[in-house]
Amino acid sequence: MHVKDKVIVVTGGANGIGEALCRRFVKEEARAVVVTDIDAHRVKTVADELGSLGIRADVTVESDIVDVVKQTESQFGPINLFCSNAGIISDDGPGWTAASSPNEVWQKSWEVHVMAHVYAARAVLPGMIERGGGYLLNVASAAGLLNQIGSAPYSVTKHAAVGFAEALAITHGNDGIKVSVVCPQAVRTQMVAGAEEGSASVDGILEPADVAESVIQGLAEESFLILPHPEVKTYYARKSSDYDRWINGMVRFREAIFPSSLNNSKDS
Repeated sequence: MHVKDKVIVVTGGANGIGEALCRRFVKEEARAVVVTDIDAHRVKTVADELGSLGIRADVTVESDIVDVVKQTESQFGPINLFCSNAGIISDDGPGWTAASSPNEVWQKSWEVHVMAHVYAARAVLPGMIERGGGYLLNVASAAGLLNQIGSAPYSVTKHAAVGFAEALAITHGNDGIKVSVVCPQAVRTQMVAGAEEGSASVDGILEPADVAESVIQGLAEESFLILPHPEVKTYYARKSSDYDRWINGMVRFREAIFPSSLNNSKDS
């Protein structure tokens, strides 16, 4: 897909990767780029700068997503590309076990990283299937293919996000629906502030504009996996070829980068 003349919705579109995607889609001469985000002030700021429609929406509320789709299609016509991008981050502390995050953290991660993608697909798929075409772009993470040391809720729900993207691609491949899932490592956004020494930043921290460039290339090639950090492909291949060796390597890696959290978990 080339985004020129397309109608596009981006959730989490007022900050970070989402904002970079909106700006790049406008640069690529999309017919309409709809900026949605829970941050009403930033929605208005970014949308005004781009001359776009801005809609405040909470991706964990299905009726909000339905409303975004209705408003977009009433003003611009059918949605060609829906980018389900919103995300949050958490860690395993205090406690630093794989199960120490409270239930509300797990639930919120599930709602933002998985159900928001389900709601988006549920809202746009009927029209796309009827028209015989459409594109779903879901932003996950390299953690969804590998893991995020120190954040089980993030890792687990990003794995689920990749799994749902696979389900979309398999189920609707013959309906003319294209699916891509974006899996970057660290990107310079509010989510990685202060995490320069963490596991996700080992291969460098990309700028959001770099991710947007990878997305443009991935959409043009209609690639299922879009990997802004090319190293992820190698890591994923190593994981699948020898799972036990990969797990043992990740244990050693965790010891090297999180010694204090290891001590905390052993003492608790």
